[in-house]
Amino acid sequence: MAKRRPSGDGMVRKREDGRWEGRIVVGHKKNGDPIFRYLSAGSQKELLAKLHRNIEEYRDVDLREESKMPLGEWLDRWLEEYAAPSVRPSTLEGYRGYIERNIKPYMGNKPVSKITAEDIRQLYRELQEHGRQEEHPQFGYKLAGSTIRRIHGVLHEALDAAAQENLIAGNPTDGIVLPRKKAAPKQVLNDAQLERFMTAIQEDKVWHDFFYTELTTGLRRGEICGLMWQDFDEKAGTLKILRSVNVPKAGELEIGETKTSQGRRTIRLPPSTVQRLRERKQHTVSQWIFPEPLAPEKPVRPSAAYYWMKRILREAGLPEIRFHDLRHTFATHALTSGVDAKTLSGILGHTNASFTLDTYTHVTPDMQQEASHIVGGFLEDLLGKDLKPWQRDRPEGGARHG
Repeated sequence: MAKRRPSGDGMVRKREDGRWEGRIVVGHKKNGDPIFRYLSAGSQKELLAKLHRNIEEYRDVDLREESKMPLGEWLDRWLEEYAAPSVRPSTLEGYRGYIERNIKPYMGNKPVSKITAEDIRQLYRELQEHGRQEEHPQFGYKLAGSTIRRIHGVLHEALDAAAQENLIAGNPTDGIVLPRKKAAPKQVLNDAQLERFMTAIQEDKVWHDFFYTELTTGLRRGEICGLMWQDFDEKAGTLKILRSVNVPKAGELEIGETKTSQGRRTIRLPPSTVQRLRERKQHTVSQWIFPEPLAPEKPVRPSAAYYWMKRILREAGLPEIRFHDLRHTFATHALTSGVDAKTLSGILGHTNASFTLDTYTHVTPDMQQEASHIVGGFLEDLLGKDLKPWQRDRPEGGARHG
């Protein structure tokens, strides 16, 4: 039986056309035969440099025969074996869409073991400049940086799994510089606007409790739609957040887990919210705290909540905002009212308090004005009303007070 050749073992030779070529062992087939990686260069020195880099790259790596499978085939396998058991169906469909529209058309046929960092960079440049490949490429469109980042997330996870399966030596997406994420600007209802919104919902018997609860908890839209009476402890004044309602493109309601593991949480409610939910429970005919008005056996659809929020805003003469901005409104006012970031992070279901602070570094004009009054009052108490901070002619060792 022939001796098994170790990974990294190689050879070089000069071809008849004058170019140099070489190969190294990068893995083995099931029967023990070596899998080679072939390289070529114009000179022996250049080839040896290439071989040296590749030997270092494949050190302690033993690729399998499946490393020759096309990237598209591996991505399909990754979706079913790795992603499907660990993400929500709607998330899985999002992953599948990115793969089918944005990755496969460009490099789905290339062997997974031959995908390089430059291939990845070229893909992202192409998507940014020309958008996804359509049946008629002239109708394509550029993709935003945030979309490129989501595509990168899918590709990175899939190629990480390929590395674990010994299909590639390393993840070529590591270290790729991504486009900057341009987050949609947060909009927060100021004090006057919030008061006007609360007055407007007071007139709506169907949606009043829903939006009152939202503005006093800051729940995500899917989370508030997914609340059940079994989650509400009226004696303790608490609410458990255990599930989320989503509507995939097919249109059927999907009831699943919260967005993150930190999303499963118990929050303490303000007394006024406890009272409203207690009164609401006395007249309920559904297991859902906020059921679909015409089908109480189902939770309210997130799209319906969005539609009625827009309608209430419009009728009240308030700015156009997203539903998520109600969450921002709650969080911002909570912080400026003295709620510490760690406590707020737990209420919102964030991963940690630093993320909460990074998310809510903005302030509203009302808050800026309040801050200026606080700072102004502090300086007046310290320096005196008539004293200008830049005056330097006061007696040594003392301060002048007006």
